[in-house]
This record gives sequence, structure tokens and C-alpha cells, in this order.
Amino acid sequence: MKIRIHPLFWLIAGISILTARFQELLILFSIIFIHEMGHGIMAHFFSWRIKKILLLPFGGVAEMDEHGNRPFKEELLVVLAGPLQHVWIACLAVLLYHGHLIEVDQYEMMMGWNMMILLFNLLPIWPLDGGKLINLLFSRKYPFLNAFRMTIVSSIVFLIVFHCISLILTPFNINIWAIVLYLYVALWKEWKQLYYVFMRFLLERYYGKKRILKGLTPLKVDGNTYLYEVLEKFKRDCKHPLIVVEKGEKIGELDENELLFAYFAEKQTNAKVKDILYSYE
Repeated sequence: MKIRIHPLFWLIAGISILTARFQELLILFSIIFIHEMGHGIMAHFFSWRIKKILLLPFGGVAEMDEHGNRPFKEELLVVLAGPLQHVWIACLAVLLYHGHLIEVDQYEMMMGWNMMILLFNLLPIWPLDGGKLINLLFSRKYPFLNAFRMTIVSSIVFLIVFHCISLILTPFNINIWAIVLYLYVALWKEWKQLYYVFMRFLLERYYGKKRILKGLTPLKVDGNTYLYEVLEKFKRDCKHPLIVVEKGEKIGELDENELLFAYFAEKQTNAKVKDILYSYE
């Protein structure tokens, strides 16, 4: 019920049928479907809320309603679950070929598409699997907002490089043009929704399912710092006790939930940290 097929896929399907490549299309669709179901099954195993699985001509996008607040190991396994499917697909192709169940041209086609989809999805471009892995690496070191911003910027750079190389090697490949166009549009939308994604991250952190965070990362902030500036320093997969200082001297401590409560529940969007601190005294 949550599996969707992007209209771009039907465009490529129509071209494949017109050029007598229906068998190739069937193999391609099967590999993409298995890849995305790998993501979906792993997400279901961890009880993630799956929004939808969108199938594209060159891969797919598994959209989850989690907003960056799941443990790092869980997110890593969900991302890797797609590429790992290509291992057993390759083994299956070898077994079918040596068992004389498929012809050599079908074997080469199956292996070729399997490798191509794997390598393409590992490109460091959001929302491909490679882009999600880059985002996870960035988020280990940088705050959530900065990590996502860096992911989008680096993805644009890599996409431009990929586009230029494609223009040199296959300038008239319709499939490549369709893929590149989709990725440009996807990155443009993600950039426009950057702060919306960040707000969903904070809302999920405050209102969402609570879990025990083992990592504590204290934040030392000046009392005159605005509340939204402190929230932009929040990192994923850790809890932030706040040490409030003024003129170099400690004046108190706050829990991150107190800031989130003041920001979302009390609507103190323009408040300073010391205002929140004094309100709890």
C-alpha cells in the first residue's frame, strides 16, 4: 500500500517498450524493487514509521517519518540494507546461469544492471543511499542543521561533476538526462525545505517517542544567546545539558527539554537563554 511508482519510471518504461527492451525493463524493475524492499524490511524490523517507498527508473527513495532521531546504528543499517541486496542478486544470477536456467545475454544483462544500480545509488548525492551515508557521517561530528546543509551542498557539487562527466561520455543519453533532472529538482526542494526538516527534527525530539540517550554532550552557552541559536547546535543521537554562563561565569544549568518546551509550547521564539533560566528559578 505504501509503494509508489514515480511517473518518470513510466516514461522510461514507454521508451523501453518502443525500443523492444521490455525484458531489460523487467529485470531493471525487479532489481530496483528488491533494493527498496531491503530498506523497507530493515526499517520495519526496527519499527520505523514508513511513509512511502517511491520507485524510480534508477533506484528508489524510502521515505521514513522519523526525522533524524533514530540511533545512528539503526539508520546506518537501514541505508545499507538496500545496497546489500545486490550481493545475493549477483549470486542468484550466477546460479541461474550455471544451472542453464538463463541465457548468457540475460545473465550479462542481469549482472550489468545489478552493478549499475548499486554503483549509482552509492554516489554521494542526496537522496541516493550514498548521500544518506554522507549525511550520517556529517551528523556524527556536526549539529543536525549544519550536517544536513553540508549534505545538500556537497550533493550539488557531486551532481554537477557527475553531469559534466555524463555530458562528455554520453551527451545524448535520455535516461541520464532524466535522472540528472530529477536529482537537481530533488536537491532544490530539499534546500528550500532545510529549516522545515530542522523543525521536524526538533519537534520529533520534543513530542516524539522518548528513548534513553546514552550520549551526553553538554553545551556551554552565553546567557544572551537567543533560543533558536542554541537549538541550531543540537546534534542527533545525544542529549544536551546546557551550562549557562555570563561574562565567563556560570549562572545556571538547563535541560534541553526546558528549551524545547519554551520554544514550542510557550512560543518564546525570540527569548534569550537567560530569560528561560530565570523563569525556572
